Amino acid sequence: MPKQRLFTPGPVEVPQVALLAMARQVRHHRTPEFRATMGEVFEGLKYAFQTENDVLVLASSGTGAMEAAVVNLVPRASPLPKGEGGGRGKALVLESGKFSERWRLIAERFGIDVVRYELPWGEAFEAAEVDRLLKQHPDIVAVFSTLQETSTGVGHDIEAIGRVVRKSPALLVVDGISGVGAMECRTDAWGIDVLVVGAQKAMMTPPGLAFLAVSPPAWKQIESIERPAFYFDLLAYRKAAQAGETPYTPAIPLIEAIHESLRQIRSAGMETLWAKSRTLSQATLAGIAALGMKPVAKRPAEGLSAVYTPEGIDTKAFLARLEERFGIKLGGGQGPLKGKIFRIAQMGLIDEVDLLGCLAAIELVLLEMGQAVVLGSAVAAAGQVLAQRIG
Repeated sequence: MPKQRLFTPGPVEVPQVALLAMARQVRHHRTPEFRATMGEVFEGLKYAFQTENDVLVLASSGTGAMEAAVVNLVPRASPLPKGEGGGRGKALVLESGKFSERWRLIAERFGIDVVRYELPWGEAFEAAEVDRLLKQHPDIVAVFSTLQETSTGVGHDIEAIGRVVRKSPALLVVDGISGVGAMECRTDAWGIDVLVVGAQKAMMTPPGLAFLAVSPPAWKQIESIERPAFYFDLLAYRKAAQAGETPYTPAIPLIEAIHESLRQIRSAGMETLWAKSRTLSQATLAGIAALGMKPVAKRPAEGLSAVYTPEGIDTKAFLARLEERFGIKLGGGQGPLKGKIFRIAQMGLIDEVDLLGCLAAIELVLLEMGQAVVLGSAVAAAGQVLAQRIG
């Protein structure tokens, strides 16, 4: 059986120290010792997110934190006419993939009036269009956006979007679930009011934890509305975090793991991690171009590449053969891209040697499946990129 090599955009490989931390006997969470650990986790998350805002820890997937952001920030639309207490509860959703679509689906489920800025999958949002929509709909409460669209490998210009949202009364909410830790993200400097992050991506922790960074203006909005939430009521999390706790029983082994992974992240440094993912992503794109393949994204992310499978190659069979022969697990396509693309992650523990090995395996499997391949071409192209960045 081949060694298993995870190149999926989550979950990712977990550092050994984090895995070992989960193997320790479970501690009780209402103790000074565990509160000290939680305090270090909160501080580590603030560093990773580049924020001084409050950071909250939820025992949920990233989708749970997305739901928490929606229901705590935007009131349900009122059936009354405007001027009589109606017209509230409007959100702008920037939608161009499977996961940005999720913002809309959650908002609609909770009866929120959604304005859509929709683009074909693979394209990136323009700040000017966000500005236009905010002026057209001055009653928008929040803008829901995505740092890295995991389904397409697009990296959105959140810094530019943040500049236009800042000129309006709206709050900026960003899904950084798969991007934060790989792509540059400066929560405070870019004016992000609520940042949502998942543990199982570049945070290098098993699935089961989600995090939110919440700004003072966002807290003011949260305090002003009725929130259709109990477990996801963020005011309860803020109160508990002030005491170094969570309001409900935390996922204790996962807290122990993220505690260690955050130490690894801080030791490496965010600038270094961003640069590493950027270089690996550029090397990946160079490698796939050498094989005649094209990326899905018009504005590629740093930390994830989505690639169109060559014509005549069965994507499902290609991915299965990569895993069977080399233990390499890539992500497949979703929605309209299902069966048409594959996705390679460049985050967390993945390094230069891992990437070169992955590209070599892709060459061999494509050749085996009848594709005309010059062996070593992808590896050589990626190697040129890596050589230019070394040192």
